[in-house]
Amino acid sequence: MVTSPQKTIVISGYYGFKNSGDEAVLQSILTALEQQGKQAGVRINPVVLSIDPEWTASTYGVQAVHRMKIGEVKQALKESSGLISGGGSLLQDATGTKTIPYYLGVIKLAQWLRKPVFVYSQGIGPVNRKLFYPLIKNTFKKCEYISVRDIQSAELLQSMGLQSDRIQVVPDPVMGLTPDEENTPYMHESSEPGLPVIGISVRYWDKERRELQGIAEGLRKVCQKQPVHLRFLPFHFPDDEKASQEIIQNLGDLSAQGCKVSVCREAVHPRQMLAEVGRCDLVIGMRLHSLIYAANQIVPLIGVSYDPKIDHFLDRLDIIPVGTSSMVDPGALAAEISRLLAGAEAWKETAKPRIDKLKQEAQEPARHIIDFLSSNG
Repeated sequence: MVTSPQKTIVISGYYGFKNSGDEAVLQSILTALEQQGKQAGVRINPVVLSIDPEWTASTYGVQAVHRMKIGEVKQALKESSGLISGGGSLLQDATGTKTIPYYLGVIKLAQWLRKPVFVYSQGIGPVNRKLFYPLIKNTFKKCEYISVRDIQSAELLQSMGLQSDRIQVVPDPVMGLTPDEENTPYMHESSEPGLPVIGISVRYWDKERRELQGIAEGLRKVCQKQPVHLRFLPFHFPDDEKASQEIIQNLGDLSAQGCKVSVCREAVHPRQMLAEVGRCDLVIGMRLHSLIYAANQIVPLIGVSYDPKIDHFLDRLDIIPVGTSSMVDPGALAAEISRLLAGAEAWKETAKPRIDKLKQEAQEPARHIIDFLSSNG
């Protein structure tokens, strides 16, 4: 009996923080590596760098070490065949000055240990501090493979001095995720036959909450025209649930209009949330991955932009955001909701070929990594 060779790969990202979008990225990478590994006859043993290794290990059935314990990280890299850095928005300084040095530090440690590094579908930027440019360039020049999730990320890396032929533009890995239909019974319990389900993923961003007020008013206008089920989908607890509750309070009592309001608190695993999104008739999203989930499940979607990454993804589907974090016009939102609910089948027919192509392309980084590991002993 011939046994498949096993390769240990360390995965670095924003994991263990229980942010649904980032956890979906991890699940997608794990799934893609397993699928491509099976096709090539290679067994992948992932080791995830996590802020909560016990939770990550039990949730995904993988090994995990604490991302801030340098000794554990170094030992994991020593015993590995390489490092995956990504996906997600790891190299950006919008959330602080420590993020870029941390992720570059993990890559440099792997390189010092002479391990190949694979940059996996990252969203690069914003990088407002130019002092980071040479650090990113010099670290990435020594990576075995670089893939980014949008053209704008590739252009930013090129502006830092990286050659364009070294950078592959691929979709976000979550485009390749598959839902967990068996473990998501709660949507059936909360739905009512005949009511269109509008999934809503919001977050805090604008300090004056102008976008949340605009979304609430737009939803109220829709409910005055037709009964719907407003299904709030928090992607990051507790903040997204609080933002959802603000909108719910602004909406007031909608029962007289025959509308239903609920909050999804049960979808703790990314594949459960993907299945939840798949049961919606329409998704309104501020969170990037709520929009990617909707596209993945070919559910009509409406984006509210708070970050260029939202615009970059929507552009791939030829969709314009309905508003921004500083302004959502209630009338425009209500009109777009009505248009998409009425024309859902036409939307799906138009979007499906483009989405199917993105799903196939999302496998490319895993395919490249498995090919490299297969051909390098």
